[in-house]
Amino acid sequence: MFQKFLGDFGIDRRDFLVVCGLLVNAFTWLFFLRSLIDKIIISNSITDESVVWAAFYLSIIVFSIIGAVLSKRFSGLKFLYSWMALGAIASLLPVFVNNFTVIQLLVVSAIFGASFGLGMPSCLAFFTETTKVENRGRIGGIIFLIVSLAAPLLAVPFSALSLMALSIICTVWRGTGLSVYFLKPKNHDSPKVAKTSFVSVLRDRPFLLYFVAWLMFSLVDTFEISVVEHFLNPELLDIMYLIEPIVATFFILSAGFMCDWIGRKKIVLSGFVTLGAAYAIIGILPLSDISWYLYFVVDGAAWGIFYLTFVLILWGDLSQSGSREKYYALGSIPFFISYIIPQFVPVSFVEDFSLYAAFSLAALFLFAAVMPLVFAPETLPEKKMELRRLRSFAEEARKAKENYERKKKS
Repeated sequence: MFQKFLGDFGIDRRDFLVVCGLLVNAFTWLFFLRSLIDKIIISNSITDESVVWAAFYLSIIVFSIIGAVLSKRFSGLKFLYSWMALGAIASLLPVFVNNFTVIQLLVVSAIFGASFGLGMPSCLAFFTETTKVENRGRIGGIIFLIVSLAAPLLAVPFSALSLMALSIICTVWRGTGLSVYFLKPKNHDSPKVAKTSFVSVLRDRPFLLYFVAWLMFSLVDTFEISVVEHFLNPELLDIMYLIEPIVATFFILSAGFMCDWIGRKKIVLSGFVTLGAAYAIIGILPLSDISWYLYFVVDGAAWGIFYLTFVLILWGDLSQSGSREKYYALGSIPFFISYIIPQFVPVSFVEDFSLYAAFSLAALFLFAAVMPLVFAPETLPEKKMELRRLRSFAEEARKAKENYERKKKS
């Protein structure tokens, strides 16, 4: 039954278990690392936490780029196995330090970020190599749904443990990622292709169009979150923190199926336009609770759509074997920048804006971000979409014929 389900998705059961295990383990491990840093900050009364978080995310960006280069010196899955082993070792660092100074925490945070970023482009590239383009959205949606459900279920309860216990659990969890070795995955060596530089990736017009839109969304939404957290009352903030993750989780799965049905570009465009409309409504009615509830739902939906498409799907669609790691390394930069910028947005700067001005300006910039997408190509081949529509039509015709014959006999 399970194999039949996966067969319809065009992926071998063993390959699905391997790629699912790699991604789920990696992204939930990221939640554990953040819990570890939070625990160290609280237990040591660190006041310069903005610098600590910046070091963590900046290290992810830098070592993602380094990892995209180093991965070409390894064959098959050896680099991913080494990456997971390194992550398990890095997770043990808090066990050997009793009291952290700011400098020590900066170093540990940078090591945590490096151990995550080093192999992430290769992990995402492995997902692309394993899946077919016409089924990539659905498979990615299922995997990210598992991540969205598993990460808080694992990280939140364990955050109440001591620093040493949390560090050991984090190490064990990362080590379990190596269990994919025993599934004996197929050898997924990339074929020999001409070398692709980072400069040539940045010169790739489709990549640049999607990247600019992704970067603009990350910057605009990051600024809006800073404004919302400053001006919104605590009750509505609590509702936002509850509603948005739930909505994002639901839309991750639905967006995955829709990406394979009508294409990636239409889904991304609908996310931008809908979010821009929600910003405009807040700009007009900033004191209405209904406007805020609409914003929470739309913002959560947009993050679910963009998290799936811009982190997992688009860069794999646009790249070729041998260059995917570089596309993923560069394509993930706006995502991590969105975590760095809020750490350094001064309160005085946020206070200079009213909710009306902030959201009206954001709506304008977000609609401007749609312009690159208008000229961007659809990354799902048209033939694949037409073939799926024909299959759906044939299936509906078959069912209609069966129903007609059944009624005729009765």
